[in-house]
Amino acid sequence: MSLVEFDLRGLGPGQAPERAAVAEAAGAGALLVRGPVPALAAVLAALHRAGRTAGVPVSWEPADDSSSRGLARDLGVGTGGARELTLVRDDHGGVLLQHGRYEAAEQGRLGLAARLGVQAHHDDARVADGLVARIDVRPDWRALDTIRVAVSPQLLRPPRRSTGRALQLASDPARVTCDGVPHPRPVTRWTWYADDRVRWRLAP
Repeated sequence: MSLVEFDLRGLGPGQAPERAAVAEAAGAGALLVRGPVPALAAVLAALHRAGRTAGVPVSWEPADDSSSRGLARDLGVGTGGARELTLVRDDHGGVLLQHGRYEAAEQGRLGLAARLGVQAHHDDARVADGLVARIDVRPDWRALDTIRVAVSPQLLRPPRRSTGRALQLASDPARVTCDGVPHPRPVTRWTWYADDRVRWRLAP
């Protein structure tokens, strides 16, 4: 099996590649991904579906946008040797690398006023039970199998923060955004979790 390269630098903001565009990742011996954060996430999701995240080293040449630069800095891209990292997943088949958001599906004209009825548990702790403006989720690349959660009951006020492995949500119809890419339809349940059974290999 040989190196497979994906040049996905043409993806626009809020856009992820189609599954077919990254399907070749499943049979690769090594991978090189050029493009923004959603490109890397899509390739890792394809590897996971094939059950090959632990066996295939992935190199990433980030796009020149602020999200890609920020993630590259967090991951230490271009520094040190190969590393095994946590795979943060959702229960809809996706991979989260930088930032997930859960908010009301209908924002209306006054987005600041839109709130969402939700129950949320971060591991065993109930972190939301009622109306919130949004919930933000970020993988913690400084820790093992950890996601950081910020629950904002109202915008323009400090959020409630927590750390743990898994966040489970049940709510009114919600809009989910993963690494800047909106989920295609509203949801009423969602889970993000740092999968402690799975690692992916970041190559220098």
